[in-house]
Amino acid sequence: MKQPFGIILAGGLASRMGGGDKALLDLGGKPLLSHVINRLAPQVDGLALNANGDPDRFARFGLPVLPDSIDGFPGPLAGVLAGLDWAAAQGADTVVSVAADTPFFPGDLVPQLLLASEGQDQPLVLAATKGDAQTKSKSRSGLIRHPTFGLWPVALRDDLRAALLGGLKKVVLWTDQHGGREALFPSARFDPFFNVNTPQDLERARELL
Repeated sequence: MKQPFGIILAGGLASRMGGGDKALLDLGGKPLLSHVINRLAPQVDGLALNANGDPDRFARFGLPVLPDSIDGFPGPLAGVLAGLDWAAAQGADTVVSVAADTPFFPGDLVPQLLLASEGQDQPLVLAATKGDAQTKSKSRSGLIRHPTFGLWPVALRDDLRAALLGGLKKVVLWTDQHGGREALFPSARFDPFFNVNTPQDLERARELL
C-alpha cells in the first residue's frame, strides 16, 4: 500500500469556544494547528486542511485548504470526503484524518492504523482507546472510537458522498457498514485524543504541554 495522504479537519463551528477558529488558538506560543501539522506531516505523503470560509486566514501554513463539498456543515465526514476527493486527484489510495483541535495525538498514528488494516480489501480503521466513558462511539468490543482519527479508502469516496447526501451524520454507522476496524492506542497517562472544545480544555492543554 502506498503511504496515505493526510487531512486535518478544521471545518467545525467551534460553538463551545464562542465561534472562530480553534485551530488558530495559541498553545505554547504556536497555533494549535502548528502542533497538529508537526505531528502528522512526517507520517504522510501529502497534507491538506479541511476548513470552510476564507482560506486566506490559513495562508501562513502553506497547505491546500479544502472546503466541505456538501453544504450545511454535515459534520466531520464531509471533511473526510473533501480529503478523499483531493487525494484521489493526487493518485493516493488512502487518507488519514486528524482533528485540528487535538494536539497530542499519537506520533505513530499512521503506522498503527495501517497495521490494523492489514488484510482489508478497503482499508478502513478508526483510532480507539480503552475507557469507561459512556459514548455512542463505543464499538461492540467496548473500545472508545475516535471517529475524526481514521484511515479511509479513496475507493469508497462516492459511497460516502451518497451516504452524506442521504443525511448520514454519524461516522461509525458508515464505518461499521463497510467492515471498519479499530486500532487501539494506550491512554494510561492521559487520553492522546483529548481535544480542545472549551476555554477550560485549552488551559488543560497548556498544562499537558
